[in-house]
Parts: sequence; structure tokens; C-alpha cells
Amino acid sequence: MLYSLAENGRMAVILPHGVLFRGASEARIRKQIIDLNLLDAVIGLPEGLFFGTNIPACVMVFKKNRSRRDVLFIDASGENHYEKGKNQNQLRESDIRKIVETYDAFKVEDRYSYVASVDEIKENEYNLNIPRYVDTFEEEERVDMNTVKNSISSIKNELAQIEEQMSKYLQKLGL
Repeated sequence: MLYSLAENGRMAVILPHGVLFRGASEARIRKQIIDLNLLDAVIGLPEGLFFGTNIPACVMVFKKNRSRRDVLFIDASGENHYEKGKNQNQLRESDIRKIVETYDAFKVEDRYSYVASVDEIKENEYNLNIPRYVDTFEEEERVDMNTVKNSISSIKNELAQIEEQMSKYLQKLGL
């Protein structure tokens, strides 16, 4: 497909995520594609998007005669980037629009997209796995242990009062 692509052509291919990181011949193909500056973007899609399979997929966008050397990574697989369906998940119009706008602007957005330099990709041994580039980790809210301790103490006191009241009721019933 890349060979038959027009001189200034662009092409998108939907693939399973494995092609982004598996070794052997797939790793050599990724290296060649990066070294020839053909890869424009990698877009991660949610699982269950395609009929008959639950695996997540990705879209690899290729472009000939690129003027930039960077690669855009978009992680559109997060729960707020698609609609869960009973049998099949769906990208909403707004989700598709966000992907297209991010791609067109080639912009970095926290927890959604990242522009990686060729050097970064080489440092990662041509591994194109999206989580290597787009950090989607969200820090959990800090837990105030004093509040938790006070809450447990309050619950224990309430439980003791209820048990005392229950004991009185049981005595009245002769049990």
C-alpha cells in the first residue's frame, strides 16, 4: 500500500494494537517506516468498536513527502472518548471530530495526544505503543488519614449505640 501511494498521498490503515510493539519482522517494518519518514500519526481506538472482535484497534496514518519528522500519537480509547454499547462500542460524532481536529492541528493535549520526535521513538526502540507517549495516568485523590480515623471512630460509636438499643429490645422481648 505504501509503495502504491501517490507522491503526496495520505493513507490510513486500521490494525490491531500488536503491530505497534511486537518484535521480529513487525519491528523491522516499523523501523523502516520511521526511518523513511512515512508515519504521520498513530490513533488508539477503544475495544469492542468492530463487529466480531473485542480487541482494541489503532489507526496508523501514513503520508508521503512529509515536511515534519515528528509523529502524532492520539489515545482515543479512554472511556470518555466513546459510547459503550451493549454488543458494540461506538465513536460519537463529537469523538470523531475531536480526533480529526487534533490530527489537523497536530496538537498536544494532556492525557489525549502527544507529538513524539523521531529521537524519542528511536530511544523506545521503534516501539509505537501509545501509552509510551500519551500519559493517561490520573493521580488518585489524597486520602486524609485523620478524617478516615475519625469516621471509623464515629461509625464504631454509632454501632455500639445501636447494639445497646438492640440488646434492650431483645430483653423486652425475653430473648
